[in-house]
Amino acid sequence: MLIKFPTRISLLAGLLLTSQLLGGVCHAAEQTTQVRVTTNLGPFVIEVFTDRAPLTSANFLRYVREGFYSNTLIHRVVANFVFQGGGHDATTQQLKPTHDNVFNESGNGLQNKRGTVGMARGGPPHSGNAQFYVNLVDNPDLDPVPTRWGYAVFGRIVQGMDVVDRIGETPTGAVGPFKSDAPLKPVIIEKIEIISPGQAASPPPVTPVVPPAPNTILSPK
Repeated sequence: MLIKFPTRISLLAGLLLTSQLLGGVCHAAEQTTQVRVTTNLGPFVIEVFTDRAPLTSANFLRYVREGFYSNTLIHRVVANFVFQGGGHDATTQQLKPTHDNVFNESGNGLQNKRGTVGMARGGPPHSGNAQFYVNLVDNPDLDPVPTRWGYAVFGRIVQGMDVVDRIGETPTGAVGPFKSDAPLKPVIIEKIEIISPGQAASPPPVTPVVPPAPNTILSPK
């Protein structure tokens, strides 16, 4: 039996309405926070996973808003592994005072794949604060397992992987207080700025403290 014309119009209107509603939901789901990291070797853009790593993202974005990362060093580069930075003043090479450490969200299901960004830390699992790292290759050994904590991924590079690779290829050695793996020519984070606010997570209340020692990603190799 043929559908009468008014009924067909109603069905079409219903489909259009459903499509618009789904489109709105998809747009909301796709809304993210992005930051541009400007270095002396070029810029790259990080998409921050505020939904999957809310505490780590809020912590990172707080430092971004405070201008904390301006004129800090990428002080550690390990070829075919990671580069790490965001904690040492580029002028003095000293650690900058930070807020309290953040809870380790490595159990969020995000893996340490090439181009992802994670929270650097020392030996204790919840010792991360300001420093972050970028995975130059897939690093499954940094993911958590039932017997130990991993390293929390909270973002990914969406623009500028050529810059990331350039940083990852910089010659390294002993420089100043850094005994190894430091760029022989300084790689400087000139600034980090939010370019797409998205649904930014609210930062948890913290009290500023001075870290006793540098954060370090413990190489699984």
